[in-house]
Amino acid sequence: MPIKQTKIDQWGANDTPKVWRSDSLVSNPESVKGNKGNKNFDNGISTHTNKLKEQKAKVILSREHAIRKVNNDIYLVQSQTGIGWYKVQWNGKEWACNCPDYVKNGHISPCKHLLALKIRYESGFYETEEEIPKIEPKKYTQDWKLYNMAQMQEFELFDQFLYQLVFNIEGPERKPGPGRPSHNLKDLIFCCVMKTYSQLSSRRSQYLFHEALQRQQISEKIHYNAISRTLLEKELTPILHELVHLSAEPLASVETDFAIDSSGFRCSTFGNYCEEKHGTKRTRNWLKAHICTGVSTNIVADVIITDEHGADSPQLKKLMRNTAKHFNIGEISADLAYSSRKNLQIIDSFGGKAYIPFKKNATGRAGRSALWRKTFHYFQLHKDEFMEHYHKRSNVESTFGAIKKKFGESVKSKNRVAQENELLCKIIAYNITVLIHEMIQLNGKSEFLSFNGLQKEETLKQSNEYGNGGKIDGI
Repeated sequence: MPIKQTKIDQWGANDTPKVWRSDSLVSNPESVKGNKGNKNFDNGISTHTNKLKEQKAKVILSREHAIRKVNNDIYLVQSQTGIGWYKVQWNGKEWACNCPDYVKNGHISPCKHLLALKIRYESGFYETEEEIPKIEPKKYTQDWKLYNMAQMQEFELFDQFLYQLVFNIEGPERKPGPGRPSHNLKDLIFCCVMKTYSQLSSRRSQYLFHEALQRQQISEKIHYNAISRTLLEKELTPILHELVHLSAEPLASVETDFAIDSSGFRCSTFGNYCEEKHGTKRTRNWLKAHICTGVSTNIVADVIITDEHGADSPQLKKLMRNTAKHFNIGEISADLAYSSRKNLQIIDSFGGKAYIPFKKNATGRAGRSALWRKTFHYFQLHKDEFMEHYHKRSNVESTFGAIKKKFGESVKSKNRVAQENELLCKIIAYNITVLIHEMIQLNGKSEFLSFNGLQKEETLKQSNEYGNGGKIDGI
C-alpha cells in the first residue's frame, strides 16, 4: 500500500488539527484556570498523571510510523506495546479515542494516544497517510473436485469401511439349549453404528439392516429391539472405545500434532432437582465428551465421556496415554482449562511440546519446575510465535462442529449407559467419514480396496481400561 509522507511545518486554519482547539485536551492546567468545565486539570494529581502519560506517548512516538493519518478526522495511533492500533476520531465536539483509558477516564484527562498525536503535530515531524488497514481473512485451500467426490461416495463407502472395522470382533460363543439364540456381536455393533450414522430411529433403520444382510455384511436378520438392548450393555463400552482407536490408527503417519478440548451433548432426559427445589424450568441432562483430535485431518484419536460436571484438566493424562499408543506426539494445543504444571510434565513425558496459555496469575518464580519456567518465559517473550502454534486448537472446535452438524448434538437414548454408547457410535461414524475423505484426498482416487489401513490381523477383545472387564454375556 503506498504511503504518503508530508512535512508539517505550519498549519492553515483549515488544516490545524481540531485537537488543539479542544480545551478539554490541553495538558497545561494553567491555560484552563477559571474554566469550570475542566476543574480536574487544576489538580496536582492530574498534572502528575498527564506527565506519566506524556512519557508513554513518547515511547509510542519512538517507533517509526506510529501514527497514520486516514483523513482530517481520523488517525490511527499505535499501541504502546506495539501490537494493534487505536482510532482517534473527531466526534463533532472533541477528539476521542477508542482505547480503554479514554473510555473510562476521557472526561478527566487525555489518554496517551491523544497526547502522542498532540506531540507529533507540535514537533513538526513527518506524518504517515494511509488507509485503514483491512484485515483479510485467512483462506484455506481446498481441492473441491476431490472433496465433492468424497462427499458423494461417502454413503456408498461407509458400510464397507464399517464392515472392515468390526470384522475381527470376537463375541461370546453361542451356548446350546432352550431359548432364543444370541446374535453375533459384530453384527450388532455394525447395526448400532449404522443406525447412529443414518440418524434414523431403530424401526426406520430396519431397511438399512436388511440391505446389509443382502450384501452379506451381517450374517443374520437383526430385529430393531436387539439394537436398543445392545446399547444398554456396559460391556459394550470398552469395545467401542477400541473401535475409536482402531478407526483413527490408519492416519498415524499423517497426524503428529493434536488438540484437546471438551464439549457437551444434550440428552433426552431431564434433571428435576432445580424444578423441585427452586421452582425453575426443567433442564436437560448433558454428556461431556473430552477428545484428542489431530489438527491435520481432525480425526478423533481418543475420547473420554463424563457427565456434565466432569472437569477438563484431569482427563488429559488418559487422553495422552491412549493417543501415544498409536501416534507419535509432536505438539499438544489446549486452552486455559488445562494449564497446570502436572499437565506440562505429562505432555513432556510423551515427547510432546505443550502450547497451553498461562493464566493471568501465573508466574515463573524459582519455586516452579524447570519445565514450567522454561515454557512460561517462552510464552512471555515469544507470544506471537506461541499463539500461532496454540491456535491449532481451533481444529478441535471444528471437529465438534462437524460431529454435531452431521450426527446431531443430542443423543436419543434415555439410559445413561446407552447414552454413552450412542455417543461413542457417533465418534466412530465420524472417524469413518474422515477416513473416506482422507482416502480420496491422499490417494487421489476413490477405489476402496486401495486403502487398507483398517486391515488388522489381531482380534478385538474387551479391555479393562474403561471399566467393567470380563467376558461379554447376554448380548
